[in-house]
Amino acid sequence: MAIFEGAGVAIVTPMKENGEVNYEKLGELLEYQIANSTDAIIICGTTGESSTLSHEEHLEVIRYAINKVAKRIPVIAGTGSNCTETAVYLSQEAEKMGADALLLVTPYYNKATQKGLIKHYTTIAESVKLPIILYNVPGRTGCNILPETAVTLAKNVENIVAIKEASGNIAQVAKLMSLADGCIDLYSGEDGQVVPALSLGGKGVISVLSNIAPKETHDMVKLYLEGKTKESCAIQLKAIPLVDALFCEVNPIPVKTALNLMGFEVGPLRGPLCEMEEANKQKLIAAMKDFGIALA
Repeated sequence: MAIFEGAGVAIVTPMKENGEVNYEKLGELLEYQIANSTDAIIICGTTGESSTLSHEEHLEVIRYAINKVAKRIPVIAGTGSNCTETAVYLSQEAEKMGADALLLVTPYYNKATQKGLIKHYTTIAESVKLPIILYNVPGRTGCNILPETAVTLAKNVENIVAIKEASGNIAQVAKLMSLADGCIDLYSGEDGQVVPALSLGGKGVISVLSNIAPKETHDMVKLYLEGKTKESCAIQLKAIPLVDALFCEVNPIPVKTALNLMGFEVGPLRGPLCEMEEANKQKLIAAMKDFGIALA
């Protein structure tokens, strides 16, 4: 059984002006997502600026989300690291807190081999009982999980059950699903490729777009899974200009800007990320208006 079907939001981590985590705002965002049909919360992922959270903050944000959501929908904790030992620690702590599943990004910077990836993921998975979603985003990590590697892990490690595919390479995704023959669940990690991933047998999306358009992203997946492919595709195509704007600078700069423009007051970014260039901000504003998103 899939961890979830539909649209899971890769939620931002709101900050106060002094750079501290704003838990009150995080609570508001979680309630907004649940009220607008989001199917799962992914906490402390890339969009949540996990790479600039201390270990203590990282775990406290996960704890807060789990307690606030209170089992209404699944909470999937991002606990990956480029250090296997650190990923084991974060994963075990998230399991103790009551997370429903884990999202494990590929090790970044040190560029593990495929053999190293198998050892890394197997070690983490064997340290916990929770279901695990592999997270393949080579554009950010410099490390690509090849289809053969993902299938080897899914077939040999019981709790490695899914993959978030954000390589942007739809041919690689197709090869993965061909080799997998149903042994691994697929979630799109690319908001511009949700329908293509669903057409290959995907279960849904782990989405940046869902931060600002949760109902539409949920509906895109729901309609497809109900067999209403034309209606689903219409939402996907309408969203493309907005998706482009959300990634015209590195994520999560544009999506945090968008949330602030909507009045959510999610605060600043942590360095080295910085405020959005004005020309790109205007492009984002135009795309939000065209999609029908109300600005504050």
